[in-house]
Amino acid sequence: MQALRMLGVAALLGTLSSPLVAQGWIDPVRPIPQSNPRVERLRSAVQVSISGRVARVTVEEWFRNNGPALDEGMYHFPLPGEAVFSSYSLWQGDQELRGEAMDAAQARAIYEAIVRQKRDPALIELAGQGLIRARVFPIAPGETRKITLKYTQLLDRAGDAWRFRYLGDRNRQTAPRSFRLEVDSAARFGDPYSPTHQVQVTRRDNRLEVTLSEGSAAAGDFELLLPLARGLIGLSLIPHHPVGEDGYFMLLLAPGAAADAATLRRDVVAVIDVSGSMSGEKIQQAKSALIQLLGTLREGDRFRLVAFSGGVRRYAQGWTEVAADTRRDAETWIRSLDAEGGTNIAGALTEAFAQAPAEQSLGVVVFLTDGQASTGETDPERIATSAERGRGKFRVFSFGVGDDVNTYLLDRLTERARGTTEYIRPGENIERAVGTLAAKVASPVLTDVTITAGSGIELYDVQPGSLPDLFAGDEMVVLGRYRGLGTGEWSITVHGSRSGRQEEFRTTVGDRTNDDARYIEQLWAARKAGTLSREIRLHGQTKELMDALKQLALRYGILTEYTSYLVQEPSVALRREAERQVMQAPTPAPVDQAGAASVGKAARDRSMSESAHLESVVVTVDGAMLDEMRRARSGINPTQRIGGRLFIMRDSTWTDLGHGDSLRVVSIAPYSDAYFALLKALPDLREAAALEPAVLVAGRRASIKIETGGKTRWNPGELERLVRDFRG
Repeated sequence: MQALRMLGVAALLGTLSSPLVAQGWIDPVRPIPQSNPRVERLRSAVQVSISGRVARVTVEEWFRNNGPALDEGMYHFPLPGEAVFSSYSLWQGDQELRGEAMDAAQARAIYEAIVRQKRDPALIELAGQGLIRARVFPIAPGETRKITLKYTQLLDRAGDAWRFRYLGDRNRQTAPRSFRLEVDSAARFGDPYSPTHQVQVTRRDNRLEVTLSEGSAAAGDFELLLPLARGLIGLSLIPHHPVGEDGYFMLLLAPGAAADAATLRRDVVAVIDVSGSMSGEKIQQAKSALIQLLGTLREGDRFRLVAFSGGVRRYAQGWTEVAADTRRDAETWIRSLDAEGGTNIAGALTEAFAQAPAEQSLGVVVFLTDGQASTGETDPERIATSAERGRGKFRVFSFGVGDDVNTYLLDRLTERARGTTEYIRPGENIERAVGTLAAKVASPVLTDVTITAGSGIELYDVQPGSLPDLFAGDEMVVLGRYRGLGTGEWSITVHGSRSGRQEEFRTTVGDRTNDDARYIEQLWAARKAGTLSREIRLHGQTKELMDALKQLALRYGILTEYTSYLVQEPSVALRREAERQVMQAPTPAPVDQAGAASVGKAARDRSMSESAHLESVVVTVDGAMLDEMRRARSGINPTQRIGGRLFIMRDSTWTDLGHGDSLRVVSIAPYSDAYFALLKALPDLREAAALEPAVLVAGRRASIKIETGGKTRWNPGELERLVRDFRG
């Protein structure tokens, strides 16, 4: 049965190669041929609350089983970009059954056990890029069930406006939909505008409300622009410091207009693959893209052109100053290029970095290829290492054309080079992709960006780890952790270079618990998960990376292939334990570096680690090991989430899934003097400490177990030492 279900997931993914048909829908797990859908969506209601740049979205949908028999349904919901899944509920009459994050294998086992008893769970897994998949059982003939789903998303910056998007149903199960959006700081915005729907706008008490106009079509994607009443130039910092642990922060930087961008000289190297595989439409588009790139250069800029196949050719020996005649001559050289021969990537990169950019200029390498190295040095690791040594101060932007490119090599080229890799899939337009980059680098506003904290504060796990350059219209969103002051105020300073001059932005905030900003925890964790996945793909699987990814997902409820969400009927009694397995022993960097699957993984990892996308975190796991894990699972036990931790019942003890056998365990008797002193020193343990009959809570270097027979008093210095070890 499990194998059949896995095949079902693969089939589902195969249907998603076209643009997602959005808003939620339910498909029967065992469909039967019929002209009308068996499970019909009756209506939906969307409510959005915007505070700052964060939108909290609640979606309610009602479905009815029009079929003749009791059956299982599969609910799908596509998440937009910059979104973090928050919660899911299945309603049985007036009773709400809420979802919890847990180990994916365990959640599946619980789900299947309850389905066999015809109970009422719903299991959510990520079934593709930005797609939630929820199993719903049972839906009786003629029965209507309500589903509630919540997620948080960062609004996109679109010029001088913030943009909200809700993905709508394009071509199936169209049903009435109500929509209501509220903004808590109306004075910051002009009149909202929707390019997709007619809307009604109401202002009162510095609040702004947007609803769909009567008669406006409810179907399709909904997009809303919130124009900024004045340009946001400067720095915004939102902290969140939960009791008893290090803090989280979200930093937003809008560097302003590119008024002085023309004074910053750019040294641009364009490298084009002209091997035989580029023949036809690809080479024509690539040549047009390079000509377009040249057209964005101004007098005072310089350029170099490099073409490579089995050998390497250059337009000129050194840098060429931009002028009308040199531009015309370079365009003629580009048009003369023909596609033939092999692919000498190593030689092309050596030539690209041969002439360093000038001081006080922005050095950019645009590297475009559709294949893998076939002549010269062909080992991707040696090519990447050599390129990193020779790169100097260049930013590197790579374009992989088609599915035959080496994703490992291209991502390694841009990993530390303040650039990005974009993958242009078969049939997509090369010229448009390169043109977007050309327009972007035409207006550099703030480069060489760094972040520092004030005295007494340490920033760590900052995402993205390598801060990008900022161009006209950009707004940088940075998420991270901090430790230091427990109370008081602290500051963050952003340093950068604007037109060769050093510039800084600084802001000060109070260090406090901010329950309204708890979403920052998940947004940070989503980026961290993407970074870990990218590390695994680029540098190989290790036990440490795999464990870190799984624990991160369980701790913060991030959907990965190792975690799921489970909705479970409260009265269900589950008796046995699901064995936890080490995912995989260390292996070298992935062998599968090219092909459609690798290109898809690379694109998803980048979007997740560099923004806040919640997409599938795809990690290659050996099939034999997965089979062994399935054989080893002996049963299931109850679980519950307390204060951001996931506990499973093992040997009559609620055990924190973060606990490892190597951690020292200190036992404390409940309701003793030692117990109350512990909760005073570690107040964040109060909820977990109430679990009965016993609970084991994991720390960094020591775990705490509250059980009968434990310690009743502390020796001098003993509690302080435990707190230090627990906090790490």
